[in-house]
Amino acid sequence: MTLDQFTATLTQTNPPSGLNPILKGLWFDAKDQWEEAHNIAQSREGELPYDRLHAYLHRKEGDRFNANYWYRRAKAPFFDGSLEEEWHVLVRQFLNER
Repeated sequence: MTLDQFTATLTQTNPPSGLNPILKGLWFDAKDQWEEAHNIAQSREGELPYDRLHAYLHRKEGDRFNANYWYRRAKAPFFDGSLEEEWHVLVRQFLNER
């Protein structure tokens, strides 16, 4: 699946079946279902991809202190671009699209 194909699924009511859980979290985030996305991030705390999603979500929430904690846990620098740019970077990363 490409970024464009993933983005096209945002018109659907439910995420595509068989989607990587991180991508599912990003899908819910894009649909303004932050709590659903956050539940996915919390489901496997301590695993870098989930911690990275967690960092992004808290940054989006506006909680920089908490976001910084999760960026450190994910071994990732604080993302200095826009939230939209970060979302695209994460989707591409988990789609393995560069």
